[in-house]
Amino acid sequence: MNRRLVGLMVQRLGYEADFAEDGRQALNAVMGKKYAAVLMDVQMPGMDGLEAARGIRAHEAAGGSHTPIIALTANAMTGDREKCIAAGMDDYLSKPVKQDALAYKLEALNTGGNGFAAGLPYCA
Repeated sequence: MNRRLVGLMVQRLGYEADFAEDGRQALNAVMGKKYAAVLMDVQMPGMDGLEAARGIRAHEAAGGSHTPIIALTANAMTGDREKCIAAGMDDYLSKPVKQDALAYKLEALNTGGNGFAAGLPYCA
């Protein structure tokens, strides 16, 4: 349900979205296609979002690229943001995600010159 809601928010903001069922699918998607950004759920079955983010960063290290990753998590405890950043994520949004907060984060990336023509994967 969360994935569908955030997917609708992303589309309402004018961006394209690809979806992954788990961290392994998200990692494979990013390894196979250039994305402007990744919205990564931290808690996923199998490979979680932290492990997937570390995998993305390892893959990018070989090619010298950097895809922004925004963590999405219900965990809003002290230290959770730091765990996401330590795993290689660039930013953090707590659930439930609000459209204005998501728009702000994506706009901040967009004004950084990344553009969003390639679409956005959202992983849950």
